[in-house]
Amino acid sequence: MSWGLKDRVERVMKGGRTVMLAVDHGYFQGPTTGLENPRRTITPLLPYADSLMLTRGVLRTSVDPGQDVPIVLRASGGTSILKELSDEVVTTSIEEAVRLNASAVAVSVFVGSEHEKETLSNLSELVNEGERYGMPVLAVTAVGREMARDARYLGLACRIAAELGASIVKTYYCADFRKVVDGCPVPVVIAGGKKLPERDALQLAHDAVAEGAAGVDMGRNIFQSSDPVAMIRAVRGVVREGKGVDEAYASFAEGSARTLPAR
Repeated sequence: MSWGLKDRVERVMKGGRTVMLAVDHGYFQGPTTGLENPRRTITPLLPYADSLMLTRGVLRTSVDPGQDVPIVLRASGGTSILKELSDEVVTTSIEEAVRLNASAVAVSVFVGSEHEKETLSNLSELVNEGERYGMPVLAVTAVGREMARDARYLGLACRIAAELGASIVKTYYCADFRKVVDGCPVPVVIAGGKKLPERDALQLAHDAVAEGAAGVDMGRNIFQSSDPVAMIRAVRGVVREGKGVDEAYASFAEGSARTLPAR
């Protein structure tokens, strides 16, 4: 691994941990609830995010230059929720990522899906190109509709991504998650997934980190929270400060109460 690539991974995974804020949903979902105005959503959360996953369009329009937050640039897409999601192509080059001062690029891989081979080829293409520029690739793993999100299949997807050269892998939390982590030789971060009650989302983060995850890449469980700033701070407490769920949830409730409008 080149010095430049190691340096960029460290920016994203400060000290081997990360609270990544995922705001790339619009590339296939359109104006997702809570992200209708990306700038309004992102700006107050930036001081608490270790890194930011988003598309180049949102980066250009909604994040001011000079913001000191590492960028994980979404580099695959081409389909919407109206079509087969696995039919993705590479949409952003490594050269573009360098021009945008990104610290990593992200590409989805769909193991067991109709277009598995193409998505794994997308990953390999970006890894090959990234090696020339010292740009790490984060593989966002998913599995086919007929495959359960369990340790067997998620472990398969994560290991394949690592074998093809991904520097970081993002996947779902599942029972026996330690098996997924132990079978993947690169850092694993978990997806926040669908919106959960705040305490449940903190429990998810806690359990994943306790079983070896290097951090979280949360979106809806932060920006759709009743108090996004209090929520991302609580998540940081779990991931970076080792807080238990009760303590982290209490800090969320306290922070949220302070920001409630006066009556």
